[in-house]
Amino acid sequence: MSGGGGLSEGGGVSGAEVGDERLRRWRLVLGGDGADGTGCALGGRDVAMDGALAALYGGGGKKERGQGRSAGLGVSAPSVARWLGDIRTYFPTSVVQVMQRDAIDRLGLSALLLEPEMLAAVEADVHLVGTLLSLNKAMPETTKETARAVVRKVVEDLEKRLATRTRATLTGALDRSARVSRPRHRDIDWNRTIAANLKNYLPEYRTVVPERLIGYGRAAQSVKKDVILCIDQSGSMAASVVYASVFGAVLASMRSISTRLVVFDTNIVDLTDQIDDPVDVLFGTQLGGGTDINRALAYCQARISRPADTVVVLISDLYEGGIRNEMLKRVAAMKASGVQFVTLLALSDEGAPAYDREHAAALSALDAAAFACTPDLFPDVMAAAIERRPLPIPDMPAVR
Repeated sequence: MSGGGGLSEGGGVSGAEVGDERLRRWRLVLGGDGADGTGCALGGRDVAMDGALAALYGGGGKKERGQGRSAGLGVSAPSVARWLGDIRTYFPTSVVQVMQRDAIDRLGLSALLLEPEMLAAVEADVHLVGTLLSLNKAMPETTKETARAVVRKVVEDLEKRLATRTRATLTGALDRSARVSRPRHRDIDWNRTIAANLKNYLPEYRTVVPERLIGYGRAAQSVKKDVILCIDQSGSMAASVVYASVFGAVLASMRSISTRLVVFDTNIVDLTDQIDDPVDVLFGTQLGGGTDINRALAYCQARISRPADTVVVLISDLYEGGIRNEMLKRVAAMKASGVQFVTLLALSDEGAPAYDREHAAALSALDAAAFACTPDLFPDVMAAAIERRPLPIPDMPAVR
């Protein structure tokens, strides 16, 4: 029904017009079969819209015009290209992206994305990037240039959306984490200063005498925190890999943060030397395969030189194919050494994913609660980790 809202051509004025519009939408959703119950006939542009929907969601053989929906999207490149043009004409971008994903999933059209002309016709989004990355090894050289252009467009759009707020949020967190005892007036952290001097409250004057000032340091001149992004590149994590690559580039652009980016399945690839360009990072991943979280964490643990100033972010659905108990021991050891450890079950806009609940509960018992995180929340999560304060964990009762 979410696509139905996108079919509106404007609200009605009278009650009758509102009722007609509602019937029209239901007719487009239900397909016009005899049992749809709308009794609504389509005309003009609506007929073409219904045809585009029928090509993807139709459930039967061909029918006569006006007698209900029929399936008609073949697997030939010309017919799919025409259909892609039609849906971009009739539906808003958000609906087009959903229909493209459904076409790939329901009709097995992934192979057609290996044709440059077809790839240039699609509406690019995070999910399409994930599909392209899964096809990377099968992609002919003639398609790779087009694929990189599509991926770069998505990445640049994400950076525009996320980079400014991320830098601002983390710069503030870094400054607050670098406390100084003789701050300049503008750098005084009044909340912490007052809390530290409550014993000096003078009731007759109703004031606190601050014997000790606590202030913000200025963190931008040197590396203050080390961040390790450890990313599960199994097929189910495609959207998370895309967002994590973008955030990795943003973090790497901040001089006060040293960022390492590691992707893994049963093997481990350190992509830190490519972190400045998320497109290179993404094409350096290999979506699919198994998962060995313990091995990946062992690699990351060996590269921690300043535990008290290190944040490790594991992005994984926790379906571990390695040694579970060793994985948990590594997390416990890192936390005991002073590392801030964050587990994200997903880094995407899709909500709570499928994940290994037993492993999530075990991490929670180690005070390393695992939760799904949207891209918009990620800067706040990282800021809390840098400042060593409680994480802003979304409401996920089943996880905690």
